Amino acid sequence: MPKQAYSLLRPECQTSSVVFASPHSGCDYPEWFLRRTLLNAQTIRSSEDAYVDKLFAAAPEFGAPFLVAEAPRAFLDLNRAADELDPALIRGVRRPVNNPRVASGLGVIPRVVAHGRPIYHGKMALDEANRRIDAYWRPYHARLQSLLDETRAGFGRAILIDCHSMPHEALDTMVRAGAKRPEVVLGDRFGASAETDIVDEIEAAFASAGFEVSRNAPFAGAYVTQHYGRPARKQHAIQIEIDRSLYMNEDTIEPRSDFEAVRARLASVIRDIIAIGMPRQSLAAE
Repeated sequence: MPKQAYSLLRPECQTSSVVFASPHSGCDYPEWFLRRTLLNAQTIRSSEDAYVDKLFAAAPEFGAPFLVAEAPRAFLDLNRAADELDPALIRGVRRPVNNPRVASGLGVIPRVVAHGRPIYHGKMALDEANRRIDAYWRPYHARLQSLLDETRAGFGRAILIDCHSMPHEALDTMVRAGAKRPEVVLGDRFGASAETDIVDEIEAAFASAGFEVSRNAPFAGAYVTQHYGRPARKQHAIQIEIDRSLYMNEDTIEPRSDFEAVRARLASVIRDIIAIGMPRQSLAAE
């Protein structure tokens, strides 16, 4: 099993209602898992949001906590509900009703990685699936909710920034001829998971750093934004997807030579997003 469910990077003093999280950048692959999978050590990483934890690592420096998953996405998907179990992979599970994520092999215990490549030969026991959920899914989500509760108690609201990356090809069918290709997709479940004014400010932060931004297509947000986005309770959730080709070679899963330059651009975005959640008197004093 991976050594731990998550790492929590805290600022010396939290100054904002913004909380960052990265559920898919974990890369702690147990040796027994790599021996069991049909895939090689590189292909198994194709669904991973590689280096997203490093891209957003500046968050604590600017006053926001950053929760980072340690378990890899191919091992356990933290952006799925605990009951999104795949009967094609897990013995003793009934087929869910109208769940396209599970049907495509992308449940809480994934059956496939990118391009539909199978992870396992045969099925696993329900007990094994439940052990993974109990050991990694439940601690991660319990800590995330407690962070949001603490933040809301201290600042009157909480703004969750759920950090992801997307394959460059994900937008191939979305971009019209002659149109600029988005480099960042913001997902707020079409306004259901966060107040529009907050998403507008986040979009402006990316645009001011020179990123092309779109909303909700093809990624509007999955379990995390759906579950945690409760604007009426002053709890907002916004998913951020960044084009992987901006900062890494998607074939080799290695950082590009200009990785640090991209990270520096994102640091300015992170600073501006955190400022959105600062108390107004703090902003006036700066």
